[in-house]
Amino acid sequence: MSNFGWKSGERANAGGEVGLARRPALSADRVIVVTSGEPAGIGPDVCLALARRRFPARVVVLGDRGMLQDRARVLGLDVRVGGPEDSASGSIACLHVPMAAPCRLGTLDRRNAPYVLALLERAVQGCESGEFGALVTAPVQKGVINDAGIPFIGHTEYLAERTRAGRVVMLLVGGNLRVALATTHLALKDVPGALTRESLEGTLRVLLEGLTLRFGISEPRILVAGLNPHGGEGGYFGREEMEVIGPVLEKLRAEGHLLAGPLPADTLFVPDRLAAADCVLAMYHDQGLPVLKYASFGRGINVTLGLPIVRTSVDHGTALDVAGSGRADPESLFAAVEAAIAMTRTGAAVRR
Repeated sequence: MSNFGWKSGERANAGGEVGLARRPALSADRVIVVTSGEPAGIGPDVCLALARRRFPARVVVLGDRGMLQDRARVLGLDVRVGGPEDSASGSIACLHVPMAAPCRLGTLDRRNAPYVLALLERAVQGCESGEFGALVTAPVQKGVINDAGIPFIGHTEYLAERTRAGRVVMLLVGGNLRVALATTHLALKDVPGALTRESLEGTLRVLLEGLTLRFGISEPRILVAGLNPHGGEGGYFGREEMEVIGPVLEKLRAEGHLLAGPLPADTLFVPDRLAAADCVLAMYHDQGLPVLKYASFGRGINVTLGLPIVRTSVDHGTALDVAGSGRADPESLFAAVEAAIAMTRTGAAVRR
C-alpha cells in the first residue's frame, strides 16, 4: 500500500470499516422533515411506511394530505395521516401542501411539477429558520419538471442554488461504503472538460470537511479514482491523471490530508483498499455508483455535503410502475431518516 497517502499500518476508523460504523447516538430533540416527492411514484408509499417505525426524533412528512390518505387506502394500510404535531401510533405527521391536479398512480402530470418544487421550498424554509433540524427527500421525476418548463437538473443542484451554497458534493452511503462524486449529472462526453484543478480541489475540500462534521471522522482517508482506463497509462489513454488529478492530490497531501491516488477505478474497489479508507471519490456518476448500488441497493442513502442544512435522500427513483402496488421497499427512506437524525448531532452545519 505504498502508493497510498498514509501509513499502511493505520486504520480507517475504530471499526476498520467504510460504512456508518462511527455514527453518533441519535437525538430526540430535532424535527426531521421528509418531502414526499413525485406523487405518481413510490414516494408517498414509502412515506406512509414511516408509521410503522419509531424514530428518536419527530418526523414530519410534507405532502398533500388527501393524496397520502388515498394512497393508504389503495395500499390497504391502516395508517392515519394526521396534522404536523401528530405522534400517535399508526399515524404519520403531515404538513399539508396542496397538489395542483389530482394524482393518477404511475402517470406523470406536469401540472404537479410546481407542487413537487413547493415541497422542497417549504422544507428549505423550515430548515433555514430552525423549524426543522434536517431534510430527507423522496424521489422526484426530473423529466416531468422540465416538461413543465421549469429547469431542473436534480435535488443536489436545486438545493445548492436555493441555499446559495458555494460548492456541494453528492455522497452515497451504503453497504459499508461511502462514494462521493467529482462530477454529477453530466453527459460522459462533458466530464473531462468539467474536471479542472479548481473544481476537483473544491470538491475534495468540501468532502474532507463534510466527513469530519457530518460523520465525525477526524482525519478522513479518501481513495481518489483516476478518470481514464488504467489511470491513463502514463498519458497514452488520457492526461487528466497527470495534469489535473495528480497535482491536486499532491497539493492537498502537502497540507496533511490523507489522500490516495489517482487509482485505476477497476482495482480501486477491492477489500484491502476499502478496509483502510473512509470514502472513495469517483470522477463521474457511473464510475462509482454501480459499485455502491450493487452493495446496497434499496438500503443506501444519498447525502449532500456542503449545504448549510443537513440533507439526506433515498438512493432510488420514483418507480412509477410500482406505485400503489405495495411492493415499494421503504428501507432506504428509514436509513435516510436515521442518518439525518444522526447528522444533527455530529456538528454545526457547513456554512459557505
